Amino acid sequence: MVFLDNAHLRAVVCMALAAPGLGLMLSPRSGALVRPASFGARSRVAIHSESDGRGVSSFDGGGVPSDSSTDDAELAAAAAAGELSSEETAPPSWGPSTVLPSDLPVLKTKLLAMAAATARGEAASPSEKDEVRDLVFALESAMDPAAASYERDMLGTWELVFSDTQLFRSSPFFMAGRAVCKDGQEADQYDWFCDQHRAALSMSQIKRVRQVVSETQLVSEFEVSAGTVPFIESVPIPFGGIKYSGGLPLAITGAIVSSADIVEKMDDMSIKLLMDTVEIKGSNIPGLRNLLDTVVRLESRALGNALEQNIDSYENPTPIFRTSYLDSDTRVSRDQDGKIFVYSKTSSSMVPTDYSDTAADFGLGDIVSGLTRAFL
Repeated sequence: MVFLDNAHLRAVVCMALAAPGLGLMLSPRSGALVRPASFGARSRVAIHSESDGRGVSSFDGGGVPSDSSTDDAELAAAAAAGELSSEETAPPSWGPSTVLPSDLPVLKTKLLAMAAATARGEAASPSEKDEVRDLVFALESAMDPAAASYERDMLGTWELVFSDTQLFRSSPFFMAGRAVCKDGQEADQYDWFCDQHRAALSMSQIKRVRQVVSETQLVSEFEVSAGTVPFIESVPIPFGGIKYSGGLPLAITGAIVSSADIVEKMDDMSIKLLMDTVEIKGSNIPGLRNLLDTVVRLESRALGNALEQNIDSYENPTPIFRTSYLDSDTRVSRDQDGKIFVYSKTSSSMVPTDYSDTAADFGLGDIVSGLTRAFL
């Protein structure tokens, strides 16, 4: 029999699940530890529109302007040397933003352009990720929680358009897995596991990734597709003596739907989550569709409750998903490590997607319909 100490047990649970946030993070440009606006800091970045007569020539929407009032590295050095007053080093309260309202469309347009060019961040280079992080920092500096409304702005259906980490980590399932791990080595191991998880499934294609937010629940819908017959060497075609080599246009599709209860709403629109279930919806695999839709599901909360009853040191994780920017059509959220998730609002609907009309035929129906339209 193998006995695990608490540290190893947490690591095991991290991998099994896989599968309050940081107040400091690294500035993407200077590498200095700073307290971003998303956690209640005053903005030290001044961005001006060209229409105010003080246009910042170095700012084209690609990052924080070069004439920022104070450099992050200088602030960090001054704080370390004790040269800043207690008022400057203490976590400041929300104050007037130095990002003007006229700057927001430029920032958001550039952010969406970078998201599209980098396949939601999956194809982004390190420098491109830094560029988007700069844009996000600038947006966050304009965020005033008092001006946002949970009911008006937060509720609805949100499409994930960019992340600087694996897209599936927007799911509360993976947030819960991370919350089980301690900061430091265990968190690094979890990051590595998530990267390897995506590498192992690289033959699959990530389709739409969305969150449906209601008053009491967050539902993550992660749609995927994978080729069923990626390659065949040589198959005779029954006319003309032709042979075919390559893949077949058949794919397995479906959605991984993770549901979590919102157990606490915070003044800054951040939410605390308690994971509930994981289901496979809309699978097109013949014979398995009904089983997956009605019977098979991962009862994460029930598993967590069982662990709580049998392991004194274990508690069901309740990760905090922080809202660092929110308006009527754009949301920036961060997980407990400060990883970025940018969403665009597509609907005010709080009803999860109905996948019942997806045919369980590996896509053959669509192929037949296409052949009919093209050749008959």
